[in-house]
Amino acid sequence: MRTCLGVMFVAVGLLSVTVAAQEKPFVEARGNVVPVPLPPGGPPPRMADGKVDLSGVWFSGPTGKANAWSVVPDKPLQEKPIPFKPEVAAKIKSMTREEIELARPNVRCDPVGTPGMFNQNPYPHQIIMKPGLFVHLIESDNDWRVVHTDGRPHKPAEEREPLYNGDQVAHWEGDTLVIDTVSLDPRTWIDSNGWYHSDKVRVIERLRRPSLNYLEWQFTVEDPDVLTQPWTSAWRTYSLGSEDLTENFCTNNENVGQLEKLVDQAK
Repeated sequence: MRTCLGVMFVAVGLLSVTVAAQEKPFVEARGNVVPVPLPPGGPPPRMADGKVDLSGVWFSGPTGKANAWSVVPDKPLQEKPIPFKPEVAAKIKSMTREEIELARPNVRCDPVGTPGMFNQNPYPHQIIMKPGLFVHLIESDNDWRVVHTDGRPHKPAEEREPLYNGDQVAHWEGDTLVIDTVSLDPRTWIDSNGWYHSDKVRVIERLRRPSLNYLEWQFTVEDPDVLTQPWTSAWRTYSLGSEDLTENFCTNNENVGQLEKLVDQAK
């Protein structure tokens, strides 16, 4: 069973406090493995209905395995600034790194939701598909979602309830699967930087498989109470792995209260 990374991230935040107090530069530790990208591997497989089959175990990055020990730093994504409303930007900016870490859903053992299952999940993904159905599993707290891909509409507004993964429907645009999500639980975040959302949020994800060994994912956020206009992320790259997912249960981070005390003492 893999160890939950939530407390580790908090520890990094606490380390930054300690380092700042000692007036020493913060240095991010890296491993000693040189990443070797997978070849494209040929065309993507297709299902019986002719649609691209996104099935597989997928790791973030190009190597088909965890990149945590890579000696090469991750390249920053080229994305436009997030168009937060001024009051939202001020609220997020006012949060310290430690406050953000201690409030993150996956540190507090809450489901990361949508789009968090992709962009707030440090572990591999498993996607299982058949015509009309998309199943997404992640190691992070053994979370999962099932989405119909037959183009059906959302439930009527009066039948929806706020859910961690919201009310989700999907359709195909050529070889790209488009997942449309509304009615998200307000306890979820859009990203781990404190980006919260309103009850009006809509998230549109796009997944494509340009070749056998690669998967690409992108998301768009519409939220008139938080953003001045919709925002679209860069495409994230995932590569095909060969290992199975393992059990990973959140233990409610029993020491979060202890860590909060340490943060207060470090101020």
